[in-house]
Amino acid sequence: MDASKTILLDGRAEDPLRFGIHGVKSDIIEPHPLESAYSSAKVRQQEMKKKILENTYGAAFPLKMDLDRQILSKFQRPPGAIPSSFVGLEAMTGTLEDFGFEDYLNDPRESESLRPVDMHHAMEVRLGLSKGPPCPTFM
Repeated sequence: MDASKTILLDGRAEDPLRFGIHGVKSDIIEPHPLESAYSSAKVRQQEMKKKILENTYGAAFPLKMDLDRQILSKFQRPPGAIPSSFVGLEAMTGTLEDFGFEDYLNDPRESESLRPVDMHHAMEVRLGLSKGPPCPTFM
């Protein structure tokens, strides 16, 4: 058998049957300038808040908050019909009060046009048994 005609099935991200056909447009187009400005402003604001907390309460307090943030960001529901909400993380970071586009234009993850979640593949990805990309509905 010719090596160039064999198909490797090791859970690659290029698996078109499982993940659909890869588009090149997303690799070529850069993000919108406002998106990069928004993310950099958000990072600067978090660093400023961390510095204020460090000056007010001591160096251990921001470290404790980072540890809490790491713990709350890892708590997830198993893959399936209900996506993880991360309410504890949102309450701790203060993003629970933010009013984003998903609040009035619906969350794109809740769209009916999304494919159903392959629970077995999603758990394989979460446990590190498969190399495919994680399903967008639970990560």
